Amino acid sequence: MEVTDIKTYMQALGREARAASRLMAKAETATKNQALTAIATAIKRDKEKLLAANARDLDEARAKGLEAALIDRLTLTPKGIASMAEGLLQIAALADPVGEVSGMNYRPSGIQVGKMRVPLGVVGIIYEARPNVTADAAGLCLKAGNAAILRGGSEAIHANQMIANCVKEGLINAGLPETAVQVIATTDRAAVGELVTMKEFVDVIVPRGGKGLIERVSNEARVPVIKHLHGVCHVYIDKQANLEKAIRIAENAKCQRYGTCNTMETLLVHEGIASRLLPELCRIYLEKGVTLRGDTAACSLVAEMDKATEEDWNTEYLAPILSIRVVGDFDQALEHIATYGSQHTDAIVTEDYGCARRFLREVDSSSVMVNTSTRFADGFEYGLGAEIGISTDKIHARGPVGLEGLTSQKYVVLGDGHIRQ
Repeated sequence: MEVTDIKTYMQALGREARAASRLMAKAETATKNQALTAIATAIKRDKEKLLAANARDLDEARAKGLEAALIDRLTLTPKGIASMAEGLLQIAALADPVGEVSGMNYRPSGIQVGKMRVPLGVVGIIYEARPNVTADAAGLCLKAGNAAILRGGSEAIHANQMIANCVKEGLINAGLPETAVQVIATTDRAAVGELVTMKEFVDVIVPRGGKGLIERVSNEARVPVIKHLHGVCHVYIDKQANLEKAIRIAENAKCQRYGTCNTMETLLVHEGIASRLLPELCRIYLEKGVTLRGDTAACSLVAEMDKATEEDWNTEYLAPILSIRVVGDFDQALEHIATYGSQHTDAIVTEDYGCARRFLREVDSSSVMVNTSTRFADGFEYGLGAEIGISTDKIHARGPVGLEGLTSQKYVVLGDGHIRQ
């Protein structure tokens, strides 16, 4: 779509979203679920159209010389389209958080005070490559009673617009405003600049993508942002760890999938068990093609390991590369995580209950784990259904952001003629 005046176009989208948000806030659960089901049906019905639109995106991406990893994320398959539709049905099956009242207590004055969960209002979501995010984001925002303005990557414009048509059809089917979910129809990057500064129309921005995108949004936004910049995730193997458990967890945390934000990037090992653990564990990593970078103590135990630099401890590789450090004690492990971590996900492997409790209490990350893989830091695995992203901010939403993270709370007060004395 050719848009000559980006500011006017975005302002119009914002006004329509704000008006739609008031209607969405009072929509019944059954109505929202009807819309989600209708969108899923339309997506399954239009599978061939979606594949054709995606093929256009892929042709253009290859012509521009985009890297293989990006093209992989951009590619839709029949299975992927079926999963997209299934994800919407799963969101429909989730409990509706809107209107939930909690903590109602009588005060000495006789009034009752509690909190009610309410939609955020208008959510702007900016994301790259993956067309399935259009359906996920639309579904989650819709179920949480919000209006949404979605800005997908320019490389997925044709597939995103096709999915947007299915979303619009589902909203109309349920009698909800079709402007409750709007997918920006221009690839002009100026649209992002407008979206993140429209504080009169947009209540929160959620960027999903690479560090460059998230930094740009964070720097330019005049609207609150739910984000994480990067995932430098740690596993600390304590001297009281069960070695069999530790090897299984450390292998999975790194090798189950390399390119995700909850993949372990740094392994910390207590010096008391390093000589027994590292040779066997590193043999597994090397067999799987993982490049190892360690401190002096780690390198002395594994000949194939390269010397780590200061930069390595700060790096989210998103690749088969792992930094390894041998630490003198528990406190040194915590100090390393505090210095180099990104407050995303960190885990300890130990049979020492006291150390486990201290780790949970003292490590300041959005997900902190004991005796399990960091790869579980995921909305689906946490029982949230689909997720809109991961937040490392210290606001109402922290960690995987599902339906509850797309709502806020307001105080509700009940009285019966009570007046303040």
